[in-house]
Amino acid sequence: MRDPDALIARAGLRGDPERDQHFLVDDRVLDRLPGRLPDGTDTSHVLEIGGGTGGLTARLLPVADRVTVVERDPALASFLREEFADAVAEDRLRVLEGDALDVDLPPFSASVSNLPYGVSSEIAFRLLPEGRPLVLMFQKEFAERMAAEPNTEAYGRLSVTAGHYADVEVVETVPKEAFSPPPAVESAVVRITPREPDYEVPDGESFMALVRGVFTQRRKTMRNAIRNTTHISGIDDPEALIEAAGEDLMGKRAGKLPPSEFARLARLAAMAESG
Repeated sequence: MRDPDALIARAGLRGDPERDQHFLVDDRVLDRLPGRLPDGTDTSHVLEIGGGTGGLTARLLPVADRVTVVERDPALASFLREEFADAVAEDRLRVLEGDALDVDLPPFSASVSNLPYGVSSEIAFRLLPEGRPLVLMFQKEFAERMAAEPNTEAYGRLSVTAGHYADVEVVETVPKEAFSPPPAVESAVVRITPREPDYEVPDGESFMALVRGVFTQRRKTMRNAIRNTTHISGIDDPEALIEAAGEDLMGKRAGKLPPSEFARLARLAAMAESG
């Protein structure tokens, strides 16, 4: 297996914190990442966002039929093509040069990625609706918020939104020293197992808008949060929704509600507008 420090040396490039480049160099963490995918995951085409110098790529190729790596740095993309020339020639590896937020992602069966932290949220929510198993590296605080349960300090809009698409689990904390150069914060590996929610929403967009709105005022009761955020939620008649939802629910705060209650509110809002 390729040594991550040797890969960096061959690339002749250093990670650049100013460009959100922190290369994962801990062999033990790298070796574990592919195995973090849920049991039975289809690995026919694995997507990696942010290939860097190829430490993770080298560990994905033995377990996947095909790997597509998205790398925005032209020098790193060129190095990956050279370093893994045999896999490229065999059509087992494709290096897609560009920003993961802009490029057309190919159909993929799973993703294992050490994400650039500056855009990790945007990339995660580009991948989540695809309904594929994911193993992603985030800043630890972000990972904990993503996996948080109701009635906890970390629970918020991110928890509800991610939980709408999948079961989210923090499976490993990764110290700063596992990266070169070390980032300012600890990191964590998240396993994301897609599933259909056990509730119905009128449409995903209105559901997400409602969640986004009320969590901007998470310290207020739902009654006041709904009244104050119609410019975000798009709810035309907040008073009708408040009445339909009932006193008990409207007296709670957003951080106390499970995703199913937000879904019920979105359904009630849709009914109020259609009626």
